[in-house]
Amino acid sequence: MMKRNFWKISLAAALTLTGIGAASPQKTVDAATFKTPIKRIQINCLPNKSVKIWTNYNGGQLISFRAKNKSKWNVAKTAVDRKGKLWYMIGDSEWIEARYTQDLTQDSNTQTVHEQVKRAVTKKKNKKAKNKIKKIAVEPDKQKTAKPKAQEQKTVVPKLNNAIQTKSAANVTPITRLSNKVSADNVSKRAQDVVNLAESQIGKGYAWGGNGPDNYDCSGLVQYVYNQVGGVQLPRVTTDQVKVGVTVTMDQLQPGDLLFWGSENAPYHVGIYVGNNQYVCAATPEQGVVLQTISSYFYPCVAKRVIQ
Repeated sequence: MMKRNFWKISLAAALTLTGIGAASPQKTVDAATFKTPIKRIQINCLPNKSVKIWTNYNGGQLISFRAKNKSKWNVAKTAVDRKGKLWYMIGDSEWIEARYTQDLTQDSNTQTVHEQVKRAVTKKKNKKAKNKIKKIAVEPDKQKTAKPKAQEQKTVVPKLNNAIQTKSAANVTPITRLSNKVSADNVSKRAQDVVNLAESQIGKGYAWGGNGPDNYDCSGLVQYVYNQVGGVQLPRVTTDQVKVGVTVTMDQLQPGDLLFWGSENAPYHVGIYVGNNQYVCAATPEQGVVLQTISSYFYPCVAKRVIQ
């Protein structure tokens, strides 16, 4: 009998030491696990929710405690799993998905590859524009000096014909310009309506297959917004939505454009660009519909413009 009690006491002590007997369901304090982190993040999910922590980013086991919403963590390492999802290492054998977080600080001296490419493209465009201006300024002088004398002795066209042509051109040009302006204003208005409606859905819940107006999944939110105010009847799923519209580069984004993640042919996530490097999407069951910032750690694979 004494021997059996001794084994029970020893087993209880071992469980307590390993943390199994006294595991907390949530980490409620800010974590600073690493002295030299690569970045610092904050958990960003729905109120009163928390994020699961795993022992590994590829097929790891679920840890008994979670990361509480709005808690802050140091990131020691990043990794991408087999499905292409980004993960952060926030402790020894402790990993969380990056999509449930937002960056708190970013080293101003550190440039992402995308920022470097974007800056180089902008510099190249500015150089071409300057050369074009110089060429335009030089060409009139060349034409003036090289003008043949034969052209100066041109037969004068009757003034009546000139007057008729001038009057006709004056009547047509304003109508064409007015038509173009109305079309551009209509496109701009519809794009702004899309942004306004998308932002009004922030805070609503996430549901797999949700079509709104109270709960959505990512493609359901996009379809609902565009069908309501965008003047475009979009298909239901991301793999079909990515086939609509024209592809635009990330440095030419306009409010109302669609952002896709995954692959260009089979994306798994979609959001609506609203300007200022931000987008609205139905993210996860923990986050719901949220406003997020485009990050180099979770970067879109392609952008589409469907309002033209």
